[in-house]
Amino acid sequence: MEFFRTDKATSLIKIDMENGDSMIAELDDTAAPLTCANFRELVGEGFFNGLIFHRVIPGFVIQGGDPLGNGT
Repeated sequence: MEFFRTDKATSLIKIDMENGDSMIAELDDTAAPLTCANFRELVGEGFFNGLIFHRVIPGFVIQGGDPLGNGT
């Protein structure tokens, strides 16, 4: 994963998948600045590498990042 800042209000996250596909997620820094900063930090640390994003609703939300796979 890598991120790109588009302006002060948004960041884009590029998610590369094992099958070679990729998707772009947009972070809204205005609505959730601390959450976005935390997400970018975790991306930089490689936290999400190899983890499953189990819910993807285009234009709305992605959910994932459960390193133990048990919901905790």
